[in-house]
This record gives sequence, structure tokens and C-alpha cells, in this order.
Amino acid sequence: MTADGDFGPGTETALRDFQSANGLTIDGIAGPDTFTAMGLHELVLLRKGSRGAAVKKLHVGLRIGADGVFGSRTAAAVKTFQESHRRDGDGIAGPETLSKLDVFEEMTPEVAAQATVQPDEQHFEGAPAGTERQRRCCRCRH
Repeated sequence: MTADGDFGPGTETALRDFQSANGLTIDGIAGPDTFTAMGLHELVLLRKGSRGAAVKKLHVGLRIGADGVFGSRTAAAVKTFQESHRRDGDGIAGPETLSKLDVFEEMTPEVAAQATVQPDEQHFEGAPAGTERQRRCCRCRH
């Protein structure tokens, strides 16, 4: 497949094939579990609506019931965790937050640094300024 910058039918097929070959949910969405399997830890972003193994792992790290669904209770727990680590709590768990949880060994300070928006990168207009969501979405250019 030739890289053309578009997520078209060929990309979706390749993604579904990757998900199938790696025992992931075959949904054609490059989400947290798929990024983790690809070794693209700097792109992992967990927020309300996220589901799967990475969310269960987050629940374990936060010591809350691990059902694999990121809902309001998870967002509140993430926000409390963030605030206890002297950062603004936005309730969204990206590499910076995940690197502070013992259960995410792959989330090193270096991975968190890779996820940091650089001065020359665009800002995602749909996220409040300074939030981890804004920093992550800018990095992956959503």
C-alpha cells in the first residue's frame, strides 16, 4: 500500500487485518488498543467513550472497578489522580497521565515527551487550551 495521507478503504482493510492478526477487536478504528499493539504508545488517549484493554488497565491503575468502559466515574478518578500529581485535571488520560501509573510500564517519560505538542504544531480547536486532550490531538493531527 502506498501512503497517501488518506484513511480510505485500503487503509481500513489493512487496519482490520492488523487487528485480526493481533487478537484485537476488529472495528477498523485505530484506537488505544490498536496503537498499543503497534507500539505507538505516544498516540494512546483515553477519554469518555473509550473502551477496551487499555481502559481496564487504567481502572486497575486507579484502583477502581475494571469494566473496560471509560465513563463519568473513570473521568472523575482520572481528574482526581491528575490533581494529586500537581497538574491540572482534565479527566483525559494520555501519555503524560498514564506514565505516572505503575501499570503502564510502556508509558515512559520519553513516550510522554514524544506526545508533547511542539511550538510549530497546530492546535485542535475542539479542546480547551492546555488540556491533555488538546496536547494529544495536536500531536496526532486530529
